[in-house]
Amino acid sequence: MISHTQLLRYSMLKTIRHACVWISPARKYSLASKLVKKGKKLELLDQKYPIDEWTNVTKRISQYPGKNLHLKPDHPLSLIRQRIADYFYKAYPNKVGNPLFSVHDNLRPIVTVEQNFDSLLVPKDHPSRSKTDCYYVNSETLLRAHTTAHQAELILMGLNNFLIIGDVYRRDDINSTHYPVFHQVDGVRLRTQDEIFQNVEDSKNLRIFEHRESDSPDKQGCHTLEATKIMEHELKTVLVGLVKSFFGQDVEYRWVDEYFPFTHPSWELEILKHDEWLEVLGCGIVRQEILQKSGAADRIGWAFGAGLERLAMLFYSIPDIRLFWSEDPGFLNQFKVEDYHSRIVYKRVSIYPPSSSDISFWLPNETEFTPNDFFEIVRDIGGDIIEQVALIDDFVHPKNNRRSHCYKITYRHMERTLTKFEVNTIHRKIGRAVQDKFNVEIR
Repeated sequence: MISHTQLLRYSMLKTIRHACVWISPARKYSLASKLVKKGKKLELLDQKYPIDEWTNVTKRISQYPGKNLHLKPDHPLSLIRQRIADYFYKAYPNKVGNPLFSVHDNLRPIVTVEQNFDSLLVPKDHPSRSKTDCYYVNSETLLRAHTTAHQAELILMGLNNFLIIGDVYRRDDINSTHYPVFHQVDGVRLRTQDEIFQNVEDSKNLRIFEHRESDSPDKQGCHTLEATKIMEHELKTVLVGLVKSFFGQDVEYRWVDEYFPFTHPSWELEILKHDEWLEVLGCGIVRQEILQKSGAADRIGWAFGAGLERLAMLFYSIPDIRLFWSEDPGFLNQFKVEDYHSRIVYKRVSIYPPSSSDISFWLPNETEFTPNDFFEIVRDIGGDIIEQVALIDDFVHPKNNRRSHCYKITYRHMERTLTKFEVNTIHRKIGRAVQDKFNVEIR
């Protein structure tokens, strides 16, 4: 499901908060247009896909599907995955003691627009559908932006209790807490009328459904208040328990009302960490229309989504999201433990100095350009030695109305000190690439 301020900032398809600057859309520059002219196809996970004007998966991003960090032994994301699965196994046993929840942690990350958006009632004009936010294989297919994309199909298969865990892809800011590839867990639980009210006295006349024309802040129009409140209580109780299993029984938390297209009512759970309230997951009562279309019209359900990196960074005190992709034994060996419940506090292997350089350019008058377009070029050329990219100035000339952007790029290698020559070489390549691709004028 969605969350990352990261999912979850997008935890459950929240409107992405990008500082995008739109220029006249009369002319577009894209890598896809060059590929289409050559008649090429995009290969992902040993399968070739046709490309079109929507294609924006770069060569670098195409190398991530199949890496599955959450399944690698002794990786911090794998430890988080195991802890979450174990929690739900124990929280929901069946009558003979076996887990009610099934875990689906190796589903292909290439999904259709229908799966990623339409099946979840995401409006056609929702900003989360934008090419500036997602990695599109073509106009009908994309790298999933959240694991919630598989929710409807699993319900259609007849599953009532399940977790989905996997990698997700979003074009986003570049800094220590955001990366174009991260990992999420989604959870769904559906219940029938008999199951909901089985422990309620005098429940003979209680029902899941009623027929009202519109939603209220407390419930969907088709649900009774009694059924909604029982599901809300169970959902919040189990998720507070999950958070306490990570951060202790004394962790301070609060619930914040939220909006997600596929749940109502909806909430985010925040915890107090280092004197700051931080979102750790999003959740809500599943929209009944989703269940009706998925063959579960007689049930009511709840769902939640959380980012594995967010939990791991908070739980293990990992300072930079790039570390999850490191192959440095000094990092990975800290997570080689016999018991995934072991308390681990990450210890910095070493600290290497950053190097920052600015780049300024005039944008053409007739082009579509957003900061995410520039971020993508920087990622492709600089890779993981790019610590952060920030738009520090957006200037419009008062006389000729030309627009200028200035970005500060911070370089830092995770395993050694970068030389000035290396930084300058990469910086020049970035400048040439943005000139070639977007016809900008370097200042």
